[in-house]
Amino acid sequence: MNSQEMAKKLHSVAGRGCIAVTGSGIQAISDLFSEPGASRTILDAQVPYSRLALEEFVGALADQHVSSEEAKMMAKAALKRAQHLAQGEEVNEPLFGVGCTAAVSTDRVRRGEDRAHVAWTNGTHSGGASIWFDKQARTRANEDAVVSAIVLNSIALALNIDERLDLNVLETERFNEFD
Repeated sequence: MNSQEMAKKLHSVAGRGCIAVTGSGIQAISDLFSEPGASRTILDAQVPYSRLALEEFVGALADQHVSSEEAKMMAKAALKRAQHLAQGEEVNEPLFGVGCTAAVSTDRVRRGEDRAHVAWTNGTHSGGASIWFDKQARTRANEDAVVSAIVLNSIALALNIDERLDLNVLETERFNEFD
C-alpha cells in the first residue's frame, strides 16, 4: 500500500478529525488532500511552525520541545479542535486528533538527533510512535516521507483500520511505539 492508497482508505471509513504537524509530516496533509474525499476525513490541518504558534495551538509548552509529551499535547489539542468543529452536526462518527512534532535534517548545525514523535487519540484510545533517524542516511525529504507515513498510520490506528504503510526503518535508526 502506498500513501495515496492509504489516503483513499482513510477517506472510505467513518471518522473525521484534525491534524497538527510541526517540523515535518507535511506530506501526509498533501496526501490526504490529493485524494477525493478529504472533506469526509479532515476537519482541519494546521502547521504551527513557530514556538509561539505551537504554544497557542496547544495552550501550553511541553517541558521538552520535539518530544512524545509534546506530540501527545498536540494530539489532545487537535481532538479538542475536532470536537469543537463537529459541534452541532448531526453526524455521529468517531473523531480523532493527531499531533506530530519533529526535528529533521536542516541546513544549520543543530544539537541533538533528527527525530519525530507522532501521537493520536480518538477520545477513547490513544497511542503514538517515535523515530530517531540516521543523519547520514537520509535527506530531509526522505525523513519527511517516513514521518508522513507515521502520521497516516496514526490516523488509521485512530479509526481502527488494520492496514499500515511500511516505514522502511533502517538498521541504524530507532523506532518505538508508545501509549
